[in-house]
Amino acid sequence: VYSAVAAGFGIAIAAFGCGIGQGIAIKGAVDGIARNPEASGKVTVTMLIGLAMIESLAIYVFVVAMIILFANPFTEHVIKMAAGQ
Repeated sequence: VYSAVAAGFGIAIAAFGCGIGQGIAIKGAVDGIARNPEASGKVTVTMLIGLAMIESLAIYVFVVAMIILFANPFTEHVIKMAAGQ
């Protein structure tokens, strides 16, 4: 039961952090392009690489959450407890 709560909180925190980080990154890139339109190509490429790195955090947390939920050695014990056996 606690592993499901932990996985849910982990995903929620990662999604919140990634959303904030991506918003700040895009804001910075748009500001940079607005100040210097000639550098838009380099800024866009750098922004996309940065967004991919930020998004990888959410993917890593998702993988860890799936491991917590499905590869937990105590899963069978928790299911038996929940069923009242």
